[in-house]
Amino acid sequence: MTRSPGPMTIDARLQDETGTLFKDAPERVALVYPSPYTVGMSSLGYQTIYRTINASSARAAHRAFLPEDVTDARRRRAPLVTYEARVPVGDYPVVALSVSFEIELAGVVQVLELAGLEPLAQDRPERAPIVLAGGPLTFSNPLPLAPFADVILMGEADDTVHQALDLIFASRSKRDTLRALADAIPSAYVPSLHGDQMPPVEKASAAGLPARAQITTPHTELRDMFLIEPERGCHRGCTYCVMRRSTNDGMRTFDIDRVLELVPAHAKRVGLVGAATTDHPRIVELVEALVGRGCEVGLSSLRADRLNDRLVAALRAGGQTVLTTASDGASQRLRASIQRRGPESLFSKVAEICKRQGMKRLKLYMMLGLPTEDDDDIDELARFSVALSEVLPLSLGIAPFVAKRNTPLDGTPFAGIDVIEARLARLRAGVKGRVDLRSTSARWAWVEYVLAQGGQAEGRAVLDAVHAGGRFRHWRDAFEALPADRPRRALVRPTNRLGRTLPLAQR
Repeated sequence: MTRSPGPMTIDARLQDETGTLFKDAPERVALVYPSPYTVGMSSLGYQTIYRTINASSARAAHRAFLPEDVTDARRRRAPLVTYEARVPVGDYPVVALSVSFEIELAGVVQVLELAGLEPLAQDRPERAPIVLAGGPLTFSNPLPLAPFADVILMGEADDTVHQALDLIFASRSKRDTLRALADAIPSAYVPSLHGDQMPPVEKASAAGLPARAQITTPHTELRDMFLIEPERGCHRGCTYCVMRRSTNDGMRTFDIDRVLELVPAHAKRVGLVGAATTDHPRIVELVEALVGRGCEVGLSSLRADRLNDRLVAALRAGGQTVLTTASDGASQRLRASIQRRGPESLFSKVAEICKRQGMKRLKLYMMLGLPTEDDDDIDELARFSVALSEVLPLSLGIAPFVAKRNTPLDGTPFAGIDVIEARLARLRAGVKGRVDLRSTSARWAWVEYVLAQGGQAEGRAVLDAVHAGGRFRHWRDAFEALPADRPRRALVRPTNRLGRTLPLAQR
């Protein structure tokens, strides 16, 4: 039963879930997602860890999420409680955080405070719960997360979470626990012992793969979609991407018979999730098999050069009406520079296939602000977008480029808020209303950039920004107030003017 929009109680959400694990055990973990329920329950990694911890006979994982209205929760002094047990998060011996991206650090501060815990690890007493963190953020730069966590599991924690919990529940003191974690688990990053020296990311064993959802619910953007990965990682070399071929040995594919076996009979909507799902050699067969079961099927990461009539027809038969892929660079020159060598002819071919197979719209993801980008690149994008829209209605999803650590473009300066906004205005004028343009905020992209390139000092600044009110100006002021002589990358002020570079400091 799908309820009307609006605030929902924990009871109402639990009533509408399928697959919830109600379990108690001697060793209990509060598994906390620092964004609201609708976001957390769309995370395959979060759901996988939930099932993984509960698979141990001695342990139970109970979920908690950032409230939709944090201000109201604070006003009511309502403690953050877990869904399965209604126990305050602060009463658990272990609080496990799954952090996906930089801006969620604000949620980390908020969930810890709502749990009655000091957000900074250095301020928590010996008797406080162990705060164990992990998630996709650990593949790029978890240093800004470090001030808030006692230990961070780097990379894929499918296996190491068991090792970490074994040590945590066996140790008698927090000091002994952290030393044991640092000594026994190569991918365990203990900030109080390691400082800024991060260990390598972990690669999960094949035993528990592929990852798949435990719970389906109508109260997410994915609406009762069962998530499963047909592959993990990527064999491509895009220079901006954290999950490029050099990360964890590239792409691992899973047998489609095993994937089909793991999709439950009750699943009517299936999401195939991964960094390069369409690069699976049998992806068309997998989609067709699911459609044959009567499932609606969605894919993440559709690569334009892997799309053909058979695959698009299968997706259309599976209920898709909009096909989403990415060109990433505004021009062919820029695409080549980031190793996304998709010529215009490729995207024209995709548009024709989509039209032929009955798709209603084509959507392209795009980055603005790549290195060396200029007005000619924007004009090329505008011209080509108009041409594509004559074949099929077109939407462009625009995101400002943010350089990530552990990529070849690590350290590249942010283009500047004014630069991004000026180029968006130029693009809008160029398409003359014939293409739907939707862009993420250039201001918040700058905040993401500072954190992506920053260190523990930037992480502590998150605390100041949240306490000041959490608006963009509070983040800007918190970053500007940091000591100028701290170790950091070249950062660009948010109000960069077109064509100017104003470094805050050089490392």
